[in-house]
Amino acid sequence: MFKWKKLGRVYNPHDIKDRPEWMHEFAQCTSAIVFDDFVRVYFSCRPPRDENGQFTSNTTFLDLDRKDLTKIVRIADKPLLELGELGTFDEFGIYPTCVVKIGDSFYFYYAGWTRPTSVFADLSIGVAVSQDGENFQRLGKGPILTKSLHEPFQISGPKVRAFGYRIIMFYLAGEKWILTEEGRSETFYKIRMAWYDGSSYRKCGSNIINGILENECQAGPDVFEYGGKYHMYFSYRYGLDFRGNDRGYRIGYAHSDNLIDWTRDDDNAGIGLSDSGWDSQDMHYPHVFECDGNNYMLYNGNEFGRYGFGLAVLEE
Repeated sequence: MFKWKKLGRVYNPHDIKDRPEWMHEFAQCTSAIVFDDFVRVYFSCRPPRDENGQFTSNTTFLDLDRKDLTKIVRIADKPLLELGELGTFDEFGIYPTCVVKIGDSFYFYYAGWTRPTSVFADLSIGVAVSQDGENFQRLGKGPILTKSLHEPFQISGPKVRAFGYRIIMFYLAGEKWILTEEGRSETFYKIRMAWYDGSSYRKCGSNIINGILENECQAGPDVFEYGGKYHMYFSYRYGLDFRGNDRGYRIGYAHSDNLIDWTRDDDNAGIGLSDSGWDSQDMHYPHVFECDGNNYMLYNGNEFGRYGFGLAVLEE
């Protein structure tokens, strides 16, 4: 069983008085890269809602002191990418995100948002590349992974990991949309995987984590190798009536010997809600990284990361 010790909240956008409008609030779906003197944490943020009550979302980063991961030494002054041009798949949002270093290049995988008329959003996965981890360029204007014959709904939430020569993407596939009695569109989605074949990602085509809740939604799958096994931390919630109550996101856990067959074991996640404070109602979008001999977990708290992200360290 894992046991994680919480080190507290590292970043709360509401504490930054002179922050620009485009990063007004939220710090969602973190992804860390370890540099020589600092750890760079990428995250998604939002400006205030527009006149129609709609959010947009973009991705930026901050740097933590490698000797003290609770200390912020720099906050970026611009997004990694501008939103896509008129009519493209990422015109209205770049979120969730994952940055991974493969060879000498940094790859930024993300979900791009469009706004259909019948549901609140449609999502596909895009990618950009950088040589310094700061200045990124899209590989093209379109997505690399999107809806298809047997995955007709949104494709989102990419998390990419390299295990030796294998490059694996864990992602979310929508199962259906419904309209609630109040007229709100809601979507249900599960974790799937794809592997890189040298030119593109090939989908496995099926869910890999069993659901335990009614209309369960799963998100933020993050996989790492430890102790001769593969371990996945992810978040899950009820499909409906999940805002502002005890039906919101929790952190789940699964393990595997081969990256394909997964055993869910949430009781051994080793981390859960706090009794009070910013992560007492929701915990989600876990990201595990290694730095100087320790394993750390970044995660979001209440209201889908509106109030920033925290850090925990693996004790056993």
